[in-house]
Amino acid sequence: MSRIDWAILIATLLSIIIYGVYKSRTTKNLEGYFLSNRSLPWYLVLLSIMGTQASAITFLTGPGQAYSDGMRFVQYYFGLPLAMIVICIFFVPVFSRLKVYTAYEFLEHRFDAKTRTFTSILFLLSRGLSTGISIFAPSLVLSSLMGWNIYYTNLVMGGLLIIYTMSGGAKAVAHTQKLQMIIVFIALMLTGYLAVKLLPGAVGFTDALKAGAQNGKMNIITTGMTPHGFDWKDKYNIWSGLIGGFFLALSYFGTDHSQVGRYLTAKNVKESRKGLLINGLVKIPMQFFILLIGVLIFSFYQYTKGPVYFDEVSLAQAKQTIKKDSLVMLEGQYQQAFVQNDHKTANEIRKTFKQVMERALPDKKPNDTNYIFLRFVKDNLPVGLIGLIFAIIFLAAWGSIAAALNSLAACSVVDFHKRFFVKKETELADYKVAQWYTLGWGIFCIIISMFAYNIGNSLIEAVNILGSLFYGVILGVFLVAFWLKRIKGNAVFAAAVISEIAVCIIYWLDIISFLWLNAIGALLVIMLSILFQLAASQRGNKEHKISK
Repeated sequence: MSRIDWAILIATLLSIIIYGVYKSRTTKNLEGYFLSNRSLPWYLVLLSIMGTQASAITFLTGPGQAYSDGMRFVQYYFGLPLAMIVICIFFVPVFSRLKVYTAYEFLEHRFDAKTRTFTSILFLLSRGLSTGISIFAPSLVLSSLMGWNIYYTNLVMGGLLIIYTMSGGAKAVAHTQKLQMIIVFIALMLTGYLAVKLLPGAVGFTDALKAGAQNGKMNIITTGMTPHGFDWKDKYNIWSGLIGGFFLALSYFGTDHSQVGRYLTAKNVKESRKGLLINGLVKIPMQFFILLIGVLIFSFYQYTKGPVYFDEVSLAQAKQTIKKDSLVMLEGQYQQAFVQNDHKTANEIRKTFKQVMERALPDKKPNDTNYIFLRFVKDNLPVGLIGLIFAIIFLAAWGSIAAALNSLAACSVVDFHKRFFVKKETELADYKVAQWYTLGWGIFCIIISMFAYNIGNSLIEAVNILGSLFYGVILGVFLVAFWLKRIKGNAVFAAAVISEIAVCIIYWLDIISFLWLNAIGALLVIMLSILFQLAASQRGNKEHKISK
């Protein structure tokens, strides 16, 4: 990058840190640190919800996902608006009435301590690991494109945000997310505009969409149907999006404390609901636009020769293996196909090139999907904007990671520290303990990022797979709590443990697409809870008759 880009990148990041520290002044107790004294208006709640969900992975690999697989990933979000309505009706009033610090406190009110502890452990496990990936993902791409050391990049990516997250808690997180999301939206709109502007003079926006459609990239709605029936392993179609996506969104926004903690900061139930409902309305268009940038980049490379493989570091490593000659030959064929305007052949050569790369680096499992967006930025955008785009990767990462650290600390303090270790402390002592837990989780997530590698075809997909392994079961416990009043703690606890084991086995056997795991986990918990409670009731009746 140029000196101007470096200046913009550093200035933007320092501004966020200073702003976060400035906004970190809050009441020095748990209510202030974790919930911002329940004082935020709906628009801050909205931006905080969006900033938590839309991590760097969303902006970094979303365009690459569309470039490689088309627009069909947008169907993943089709169940979200309905989930927002259900959460506003059933979840928000209960959490607000009980004045809980974490979502899992409600489960002890409804069931017992072990059910609360088990679901909180599932949350800590899933959110801690996925936050490590959220640090690693942008670090990996930035380090590869810029030649930075991956470990130092992880430290900077995760370490700087700890400064304001640890000092200010939920209030600092919410206010910095507001500024981060504004910068992110501006930068993305500029990128989309320039992707069209850089096309040859006679080619416009409509032509770019047509080029994408001709190559199967405008596959916004897919049914998952094949000549042999419905393909249950198809990752993204309208049914997996509406059903699996509904259960995933219901669990993520209704039971994952990284999101629940965002709308618990609202002034009242009305402000929480407004933030959630507007999020349901704007999330699909936002994701559509992010994916559309990927289609525009694909069309751009139909008219301007792009790299046959976008990950420069992996390509250099592969050329040090016995596959060097094959790779060089394919690069020549790709160049020739592009000169001849034979895009179909060029795309086929690119697929073959990936296969050769996988054979050249079998331990690394190379895939360049995650590098497409930033490689386009680095190679084609003007000086100044490159630094801003690189800055949004940090900012988007910080928004989701900061919220995650705050929620991880909240659950650690409220669900474990104050229940099992020190139950009564002064408000100031509680505040300081919360800060230390924030620091501890920050260090843990950075450590996870240091060991994360080869985590899937697409980083955005990897995070969603990880969530799907746990979210369905957690959701099932909450649905039983809300809607099946006769189910007791022992029944739902046993059902949750067995269901979690079953979901992991189903995923390991690769029986069905990961989105369906959310519905399977939730429904398993519900059905097993009913069966176990019936068995317990029958056993109790028999014992009662015998005692008579």
